[in-house]
Formats: sequence, C-alpha cells, structure tokens
Amino acid sequence: MSMTKADREFDIIVYGASGFTGRLVAEYMQQQYGRSVNWAMAGRSAEKLAQVRDEMGIDAATPLVTANADSADDMAAMAARTKVIITTVGPYQLYGDALLAACAAAGTDYVDLSGEPGWMHGTIGAHHDTAKASGARIVHSCGFDSIPFDLGVYFLQQAAQEKFGRPCRQVHGRVRAMNGEFSGGTAASLGATMAAVSKNPDLLGILINPFSLATTDKGAFQGPEQPADNRPYEDAATGQWVAPFIMAAINTKNIHRSNALLGHAYGEDFLYDEMMVAGTGDEGKAMAEFVATNNPLEGDDVPQPGEGPDKASREAGNYDVLFIGLTANGERIEASVGGDMDPGYGSTSKMLAESAMCLLEDSDGLAGGLYTPAPAMGDKLIKRLCDNAGLYFRMGA
Repeated sequence: MSMTKADREFDIIVYGASGFTGRLVAEYMQQQYGRSVNWAMAGRSAEKLAQVRDEMGIDAATPLVTANADSADDMAAMAARTKVIITTVGPYQLYGDALLAACAAAGTDYVDLSGEPGWMHGTIGAHHDTAKASGARIVHSCGFDSIPFDLGVYFLQQAAQEKFGRPCRQVHGRVRAMNGEFSGGTAASLGATMAAVSKNPDLLGILINPFSLATTDKGAFQGPEQPADNRPYEDAATGQWVAPFIMAAINTKNIHRSNALLGHAYGEDFLYDEMMVAGTGDEGKAMAEFVATNNPLEGDDVPQPGEGPDKASREAGNYDVLFIGLTANGERIEASVGGDMDPGYGSTSKMLAESAMCLLEDSDGLAGGLYTPAPAMGDKLIKRLCDNAGLYFRMGA
C-alpha cells in the first residue's frame, strides 16, 4: 500500500461515472455531499467524464481519474488513491475481477451493485482472506438487489428478537409494488451469467443452491430445504395470489449469507421466500400466471447497458415490500420497506452512495472481509437510507 488509508488522496471514487447509473451516483454525491466529502469521478475516458460532470451540474472542482477495467495496473493505482470505491462497471463477471482484487490487496473499501451469484461465490473464495488481512471491507449487492430485502429481513428479525425474545424461523418477502424499469446492466448481467453457465455447467449448482453464498470462516453451510418460489399460488400468508419474483434468486442467497455472517442470528433452520403479490380471486390468479410466464429481462424493449429511463420516469417510480415473520411458536410480526423512486436506477444510485458513505464514516469497528449489507452496516445503513435516500423501514403492514 502506497500510504496509510487515512492519508489517501480521496475519500470516495465513483468508478463508471460516465455510465447511466454511475452518473446518477455522481449527481447524488454532488447534491447530498457537495465537496464536503473529497470524492472523484473515474472511468475510461477523461473527455466523457468531463462531459458528464458538466451535464449533471457537478462541481467543476470534482477530480477526474482515468482507469481501464481491463488493466490490473490501472485498478491497483486507482485503489491505492482512495479510501472507498463505488463501482457501477458491470457485468462484474466480465469487468470486475481486477478492481475487486486491487481493493482487497490495498485495504480499500468497496461497494458494488452485483446481482451475479456465480461471480460473487468466486470472489468470496478468492479474496476474503486477502481482504481480512488488509482491512478492506468489500460489500456486494448494495442496490435494489439486495438492500431493501437483506436489510428488511434484518430489521424484522431485530424487532422479533426484541418483542418475542427469539428470531422468526420463517420470513416471507412479498413485493407489493414495483414501479420502474429494470436496468440495462441487470439484463446484461443475466445474459453474462447464462453464457457463463453454458461454458461451465458447474455454475448451475451455485445458481440453484440458496446457500451457495453462505460460506464463512467456519466453512460452507447448508440449511433446510427452502419454500418453493418458482410457480404462482394462493398465498396463506397474505390471502392473495403470488407469482415468482425475478430478483429472488439473488436476494435469497444474500439473506442466507447475512444470516451465516451474523452467526446464524436468524437460526440454522431459517426459511425465507420472496414472491410478487398479484391480487385476489380470479383476477389475481390470472395476473400471477401472467407474471410467471413473462420475463421482464427478455425481449426487444429491454434497455441496453448505459441506457435507462428519464428523470421524470425515475421520480415517478417507487417500490414497497412487506415482510411477514413467523416464530417457531407461531407468533407473527410484519414490517414494510420501500423507496420513493424507481428501484433500478433512482433508488439504487442513492443506496449505493449511502453504502459507501456508511463505510467511510460509520464503520470504524468493522473488520476486513467480503460482506453483504446487513452484517456490514445494519442499523447504521438503515438510518442513512431513511434520513437521506428516500427509503422507509417501518413496523406493520
């Protein structure tokens, strides 16, 4: 490491700041923190970065850093200059390896938007020990996947522990509203994952196992069989028809990893499932069946990486998730989590920036290693998201 972390040139570097989500992160950093935090914009082209800085009304004094994701030297040099890196340069399985390795080696904190469990499984094995030794806190999945879900379960379990003296053995995540578009990056990541599976069929086992990320210093963990989430059904927990939710495959794995990293605070027999609420009666059934047979990440109108909805659409979006917890004794508790902008872009960019700020300002006691959001930042991040980023975490339906 070229200098101690306290002496580094920057507090935060936003890498990928000329991309669609990256520019929203940079805009949020400007609006929320101005130059009170010493942050920089980074990407491949200084010209594009300068253009985005001007277009987004970002302070002209904001430094620009050029770095190419394919160059291990560039990534190492960039990681050595800052305390925290925010990266929106995905799919991470194609462009993320060199940067994550550089941060782990340099003791640089890192947050991303990864919803790529195959890649994340590989990074835990490859870099956890290095990050632990260097003090780098590497936190995956700091956007819509998986912050509202991971922190939502954490929030509910804290309340259950307080109210009942025990955690919920089972939690149902029920998406009641999701208005907004999926990002082009999410679609590209799914495409990259499918291509990777065709080359390496062993990846399929990681993708279908809900506990594939639940590896800790104690080794791999395999919990009980989880509830089916791959077909529509009439849901006893809500009294409505529910349909498979496209982000469940990543969120469930992150939630089981959080449980493992928290020393199985939710129990070793913990059950979690995540579905989309479709409505009641015949209409609800028809809607659930429609949702189950339509993939929003396929087709001609899916945005490409770098594309996305305009400001008005982002601001018109929102989402709301109900968490229903049941203890082993049958006690029931509910909590709601939501956000005031479209999930894929507007809210995600704010969650990502606040995760970086939380590592920078609120996480002195956190050891190095590879994390999910809940065990890394928990209550401190919930507070930041409610205070600054337009999210709510509240008890009750």
